[in-house]
Amino acid sequence: MVAIGLSAGGVARVRFALSCLWEVMAGVRVLRDPGRHAIHLPWANRVRPRLAEVGLLDGLLGQLVPPAPGYLPDFLTPPPAGLTPDLDQELAVLRATPPETVRAQLDLCPGPRPAAVAALHADPDAGLRRLAEEIGTYWRLAVARDWLRIRAVLDAEVFHRARRLAEDGAAGLLNDLHERVRWEGDALLISQRHCDAPDVPDGSGLVLVPSVFVWPSVLSIAAGDVPQLAYPARGVGGLWECPAEAPDALGAVLGRGRARLLAALDAPRSTTELARRTGLSPAGVSQHLTALRAAGLVVTHRQGRSLLSSRTAVAEALLGASA
Repeated sequence: MVAIGLSAGGVARVRFALSCLWEVMAGVRVLRDPGRHAIHLPWANRVRPRLAEVGLLDGLLGQLVPPAPGYLPDFLTPPPAGLTPDLDQELAVLRATPPETVRAQLDLCPGPRPAAVAALHADPDAGLRRLAEEIGTYWRLAVARDWLRIRAVLDAEVFHRARRLAEDGAAGLLNDLHERVRWEGDALLISQRHCDAPDVPDGSGLVLVPSVFVWPSVLSIAAGDVPQLAYPARGVGGLWECPAEAPDALGAVLGRGRARLLAALDAPRSTTELARRTGLSPAGVSQHLTALRAAGLVVTHRQGRSLLSSRTAVAEALLGASA
């Protein structure tokens, strides 16, 4: 059990952030033990051969990330800055990790030290540069193709949690993150087996990091200035599925393109993501969304630099009735 001090005043210092490095580290953990993360098997089966060709999972990155529930060195996931994740910026922070921090956290890893990790311990500056290069390669081969899809799920999660906070307050938000997380008294309690991290006193706030690859568990970092909690984003279950087909009856009324858009809006999505999912052109998606908004079937809101569209209750009723 990990306890992060979070009084009523401390809740004011809670923030959400998205992180490329969290997705990288959690994704490598999925590949190390795909059976434990069955939802991601379609992705794992697709990207593993690419990574095997370059021996990436046998390199420094693969050696640093153990299967769950092994210890993941905290310097691999520095606190993310905000809701517009940028891999290059996060890698710059990673490369700037003080050598004494790298060595101290590597000393916490149990068992014999693999050769690449031993080299990182001996020369952290050179090792971090090598690690950053491997992460860049991993991102290109395993994540970049699906990043828009992943980002849409993460943006929708933040939007959902913001509404939950507005409707139910901090208690409703924090007690609904995950079955292993609960806010009790003046602390956020995280039930994690094989974790003996010290409690974090109140005052340092908390960064909540929704993630797709961390499913089905949670990961927490109690060390450093700001504790972090990475938890599974809603919508992960359908991440690798093909979008649902629109009922023929609804297509006959609205037109096949607009009906397909409504079926694809099972979560808030951007125009680009809708175009990818439906096969329509971005311009066609925009035209259909304009008509659907005018009819009260779709609403659109801004999330950072993206515009996300969602189905209204009227649209949900139409889909349900036509099905």
